[in-house]
Amino acid sequence: MAAKEKTVDLGQLSVQQLSEVKSQLEQELETLSQSFQKLRQAQTKFRECIVHVEKTAIPTNKGNSLLVPLTSSLYLPGKLADVETFLVDVGTGYYVEKKPKDAIKFYESKVTTLQQNMADLENIVNNKSGNLRTVDEVLRKKMLAATNAASSPST
Repeated sequence: MAAKEKTVDLGQLSVQQLSEVKSQLEQELETLSQSFQKLRQAQTKFRECIVHVEKTAIPTNKGNSLLVPLTSSLYLPGKLADVETFLVDVGTGYYVEKKPKDAIKFYESKVTTLQQNMADLENIVNNKSGNLRTVDEVLRKKMLAATNAASSPST
């Protein structure tokens, strides 16, 4: 179920409330920006997978030496025995054997999905940035009005 957006008249909020809203929006933007970076990194990794499959799936590569990753920092020497089948990580620790074309197709679909997610997230970031600018402008005007009211003599 989608959350209903609630509109608030910023002019009715106090300076303190506006500052809190501004702070919240800044935190949300920071979190969204980090998410965007992670999506971009994932997309880059999937693109690298496509390149690796394309480079490895050449028949003359059969029997070539390579380093096999066991963990992120432990590699063992090995030989490329099969260039027609790839183990593809499909998520949550599951691997599926795929032919080169199918592996590339799988990774391309991941890249496309991430591209759409990044576009959606970019729209959200743009909306939040607009909201932040609006709150910042209202806050600035209220602080200026408060400063002017405090400095002008009352009659």
